[in-house]
Amino acid sequence: LVETLARFEKKVKRTDTGFLAIATEVETDREKTSEPPGKFKELLKEFQEILPNDLPNELPPYRTHQHEIVEEPGSKPTFRALWLSPTELTDMKKQIEYLLAKGLIRPSTSPYGAPVLFTPKPDGSLCMFIDYRALNKQTIKNKYPIPRIDDLLDQLQGATVFSKLDLQSGYWQIRMVDNSIHKTAFRTRYGSYEYLVMPFGLTNAPATFQAEMNHILRPILDECVVVYLDGILIYSRDMKQHVEHLRRVFKILRRERFYVKLSKSEFALEKVQFLGHMVSAQGVHVDPKKIEAVRTWKTPENVKELQQFLGFANYYNRFVPQYAKLAAPLTNLLKKNTPYKWEWKHQEAVEQLKQALMSAPVLILPDPERDYVIEADASDQVVGAVLTQDQGNGLQPIVYLSKKLHGAELNYPIHDKEALAIVIAFKAWRCYLEGRRTTVYTDHCSLKYLKTQPNLSRRQVR
Repeated sequence: LVETLARFEKKVKRTDTGFLAIATEVETDREKTSEPPGKFKELLKEFQEILPNDLPNELPPYRTHQHEIVEEPGSKPTFRALWLSPTELTDMKKQIEYLLAKGLIRPSTSPYGAPVLFTPKPDGSLCMFIDYRALNKQTIKNKYPIPRIDDLLDQLQGATVFSKLDLQSGYWQIRMVDNSIHKTAFRTRYGSYEYLVMPFGLTNAPATFQAEMNHILRPILDECVVVYLDGILIYSRDMKQHVEHLRRVFKILRRERFYVKLSKSEFALEKVQFLGHMVSAQGVHVDPKKIEAVRTWKTPENVKELQQFLGFANYYNRFVPQYAKLAAPLTNLLKKNTPYKWEWKHQEAVEQLKQALMSAPVLILPDPERDYVIEADASDQVVGAVLTQDQGNGLQPIVYLSKKLHGAELNYPIHDKEALAIVIAFKAWRCYLEGRRTTVYTDHCSLKYLKTQPNLSRRQVR
């Protein structure tokens, strides 16, 4: 007999004798833990020198990419101080002592002086960071490309085994260029200090770190590994291959003296959380934790909160058919000179978007050796399409696309709107479609005569 605890308490009497077993849901799947399977423990033991509990008490080696701060001509040293609470001062003193002991900072006499700020961690402790906003404002931006997340996910097609490595305070494993050290100075009650390694918060730090990771992993990049800043994902078609792939990555990290945080790394998974997505052999879908965040998201009460909600939703727009149509009432509310007046149509749009995200389908990853199918459609104000592929289980979605029409586009006849949907789809997905046979489905029958139509408008010719 299986009963809920509430129903059991109603039925049982104080004098009854029996046995009660209470069952609760626990995380038993191996993908929820960093504990590696048996065959990988020997591999971790072989490379234990790059898996310490903490960074060594020494500076990292000189690397191909070190971090340099190049400021706009005429820039002056930035200088600002902030008052801290007694709790923050106590925590700051501990963290400064730790950084000094590690050799990551040193006392400074620099004219620069950024303030120290704190933000709470999920466990209630404080995280110290330096407010480099003033310095960042006058820093010349490094345009090194940070990878597109959809590009990274596409590389995982065909993989069935995954391991995820998280570097140990990755930014601190990159040195500062000597002539930029003094610019990292920060002011405290206990004196000024400057970083010898790349601190968090500098505007070009992601670019420097991504450049170094791409450099050292280039021989196997997109072959068995993708990297996004300090997150490294190794992927393979089977377990035997995965052991060798992981060994190749570990050899590179050992040679370059990069250290991995074992407690935040995961090994030999059938599905893995990566950049807000859950990836498996079946494809990619929205991370369940993000779905829960959507479910409990409160109604936006001002423009900033609405922007935050739309920013979150837009991150996953590739999962949502007709996303632009669902979001239109909300994006209209953000137009210039539009007062923020929340009405039922806005609440309805939020609920529809939340429902669409919570029920988002699994998207298969594109197989470049197979043909594609596009299904395009248009309405009065929005055009949309879905890219699909048959990988043995019938047509399945790879990505959804939608676009809100503007200006003259709103006055197009439906024939031209349907054609526009197809054109937009081919432009957006050229990276997939070029050189591959592609079939297009549209519910506007007359488009199939476009090639033989004797008189085309200028728009149709374009």
